[in-house]
Amino acid sequence: MKIIYFGTPDFAIPPLEKLLNSRHEVLAVVTAPDKERGRGRKVSFTPVKEFAIEKGIPVLQPEKLKDEKFIETLKKFNADIFVIVAFRILPEAVYTLPRYAFNLHASLLPKYRGAAPIQWALINGEKETGVTTFLLEKKVDTGNIILQKKIAIDDDDDFGTLHDKLSMLGADAVLETVEILEKGNFEPLPQNENAATKAPKITKEIAKINWEVDAERIVNLVRGLSPFPAAFFEKDGKIYKIYKAKKSDENLLPGEIKQTKKELFIGAKNGSVQILEIRPEGRKRMTAKEFLRGYSLV
Repeated sequence: MKIIYFGTPDFAIPPLEKLLNSRHEVLAVVTAPDKERGRGRKVSFTPVKEFAIEKGIPVLQPEKLKDEKFIETLKKFNADIFVIVAFRILPEAVYTLPRYAFNLHASLLPKYRGAAPIQWALINGEKETGVTTFLLEKKVDTGNIILQKKIAIDDDDDFGTLHDKLSMLGADAVLETVEILEKGNFEPLPQNENAATKAPKITKEIAKINWEVDAERIVNLVRGLSPFPAAFFEKDGKIYKIYKAKKSDENLLPGEIKQTKKELFIGAKNGSVQILEIRPEGRKRMTAKEFLRGYSLV
């Protein structure tokens, strides 16, 4: 099958690599435009573009997805399938060009539709998640399901570890989906709208820890946002980011702080939270023990 691949971040690389190592042909990659970053305003490529250049794959970077020249370029490739992994919302004029266009989503749809499915599965304390491939429709993340693969969420998983596991699982799902579409004898499954839940973009308000809520909920928030953007709290006008924490039986009031030479606890509802890894504003990430050598919160 002849494929055009749409993707931008690191998550999209394992599925692309899986396709390149298969008998199918990746004709081109579509990714986000280059950006200027940092103080020196150096131009940086997306992870998918860097990978594509390394592998010698043509790269398309349209500013606007409805641009007629871009659409005409896509037509000339005469691809059988468009594969979309962690990319922008495609207009109908684009995704209707090939015989099939499907998206890989990092949840078991219809649960966790939206920009942050991995984060919200962890924040909500789910024990299981997975990936879904589905046919594109006008409304985001609502298309008929082709394939799903499930994975258990371990107690020590955070966004970083689960992201990587789902990316690898997604690679298998993408290749299997291409094989299913090639055979053509499949029946896509409509999503159950009554079971749909949302996974909106993570905002600063979501990432800020509220010590009045359940301690387990706070620990799950830390897991869901570690290592990026990281859950945080403010103390004396300074921001402290938390990367690892666990529930504790320390009897503290919500927001009350207890520290020893090696351990740091903050009270919450139904228990307290032991901080295991923390980053003071302007400093590097460190263990609580390292933090307490030079800092105090009381």
